[in-house]
Amino acid sequence: MSVSVLGAGAFGTALAITLAERGVTLWARDPDAATAMQKTRENATRLKGIHLPEGLTVTSDLTTACAADTILMAVPMQSTAAFVTENADLLRGKKLVACSKGVDLTSLRGPTAILAEVTRAPAIITGPSFAIDIARGLPTALTLACKNPILGEELQETLSSATIRLYRSTDPVGAELGGALKNVIAIAAGAVMGAGLGESARAALITRGFAEMMRIAGPLGAIPETLMGLSGFGDLTLTCTSPTSRNYAYGFALGQGADYDPTITVEGAATARAVARLARDKDIEMPITSVVAALVEGRLDVSQGMQTLLSRPLKEEI
Repeated sequence: MSVSVLGAGAFGTALAITLAERGVTLWARDPDAATAMQKTRENATRLKGIHLPEGLTVTSDLTTACAADTILMAVPMQSTAAFVTENADLLRGKKLVACSKGVDLTSLRGPTAILAEVTRAPAIITGPSFAIDIARGLPTALTLACKNPILGEELQETLSSATIRLYRSTDPVGAELGGALKNVIAIAAGAVMGAGLGESARAALITRGFAEMMRIAGPLGAIPETLMGLSGFGDLTLTCTSPTSRNYAYGFALGQGADYDPTITVEGAATARAVARLARDKDIEMPITSVVAALVEGRLDVSQGMQTLLSRPLKEEI
């Protein structure tokens, strides 16, 4: 089975590196960047110092990349819908695997719902992972979720590597929700630490954030227990505790009242806004998500956000 990765960001490049032993094509939108990567054998912008193995071919020709049987979609979440629409003829009927995390701000859909426009059984790879760890060959365990169990087994076999262990799930909605929602909580956790509120406050926030993730899972069509696995609790643990996380680092900057590099994609910012809308529409209580949405929109500062959460009515823990 031939494999391509669409999107030469850090995560897409890292996945391509792990699959290079069996041959993989990595598509980069910028022709100059693709030429440079193919020649220098390095993605100097996203993964500086990491060698691109010889089994990895970089191209800016989308038609060539889409000739593969299996396509890993590492396009940023907020660009996925437009990309699929623009390239529907090339993608239709392929084995598509989402590799982005988030909720589309316009349609309030996750990545597999968007990919379902052009393929019957879209899958998703998600879980606790930093691109640099994957690229360096450090051991990583991820969830591969697909409603079709036979296709899921096939993809698991094709996409696993010596350093990436894939666990199957038949709940792609739950898997993608875990990957999306943990970024929102990571922003809040970073803000807590940036504001100097302490480890105890962060632990409480992570715990209550996980309760919010579980609360919305069922109404959105997911199996809540899925979020107890790698794609939910596992990813939440990693992202809320490491400064390597872009979402955590963004939240930390918010907590300090500092600027954050606007060229760095922070999917949790858009996801917070989208999920806050979903929660209101479905009358689901998600106070942390609502506060994060207000923070990224500039409607609250961190001090006001913490006061909003702490002044909520006392209740039983559920």
